[in-house]
Amino acid sequence: MGRFTGKVVVVTGGAQGIGAETVRRFAEEGATVAVVDLDAPERTDHPHAYDCDVTDAAAVAEVFDRIAADHGSLDVLVNNAGITRDNLLFKMSEDDWDAVIAVNLSGVFHCCQAAQKHMVAQRSGKIVSLSSRSALGARGQANYAAAKAGIQALTATLAIELGPFGINVNAVAPGYIITAMTDATAVRVGSTPEDYQREVAARTPLRRVGRPEEVASVIAFLASEDASYVSGQTLHINGGAR
Repeated sequence: MGRFTGKVVVVTGGAQGIGAETVRRFAEEGATVAVVDLDAPERTDHPHAYDCDVTDAAAVAEVFDRIAADHGSLDVLVNNAGITRDNLLFKMSEDDWDAVIAVNLSGVFHCCQAAQKHMVAQRSGKIVSLSSRSALGARGQANYAAAKAGIQALTATLAIELGPFGINVNAVAPGYIITAMTDATAVRVGSTPEDYQREVAARTPLRRVGRPEEVASVIAFLASEDASYVSGQTLHINGGAR
C-alpha cells in the first residue's frame, strides 16, 4: 500500500509539466487522481480527466462536486494551473495582467473555496499550491510575480482559517525547473533553453536546474501524513539559490 491508497487527489493543470509529473507521483503511491485542466480529456489519456477553466468559479464548484461524487471524497488539492504573459511593466497590457492574475491567483482561490466545502465536512484535507521563486521579484513578470506572492499570503491565511477543521495548507516555490514554460522564458530573454539552463545552473549552489519530478516529490510530502504538523508554509525548491 502507498501513502495515498484510498485518497482522492485533484491536480489542476495536470495535463503537462509539473502537473503531469505530480499526477504520476500520486498515482504511483496509490491515489485516485483527478486531472483538472482545459480540454483535459483531449490532452491526456488519464482515466479521470475533467475539463475545467479555473477562472470560472461556477464551473470549478461543479467539477469539484462531480469529482467528490464520482470517487467518494476529495482529500488532496494541488493548485498547479498557471500561465505566463511576460513583458516589462511599460509594455504590459491590462489584458495580460488580468489573464495571469485570473488563472494563477483567482483560480487558486476558486479551487480552494470549492475543495474546502468537502474537506471541512470530512474534517480532513491537504491543499498544496504552486508559488514560485518569482514571488521575490522577476524582471518582465510583474503579473506572474504578484500572483505567486499572493499565493503565499493566501496559503498562510487559509492555514489559519482551515486548520481547526484538520486541513493542512501549504505551498511550494520552485526555482528553475525544466518545463515548456521555462523554455518559453529562455526564448523571451533572447536565449535558448539549453543555454539558459546552463546559465542558471552556474549560479545555483547545486550547479544544476531542477526537474518536474523533484517538485512532485515535495508536493507529495506536504500532502502526506509525514507532514501532518506542517501548515501555512511555503517551501522553496531551488537548489539552494538565495
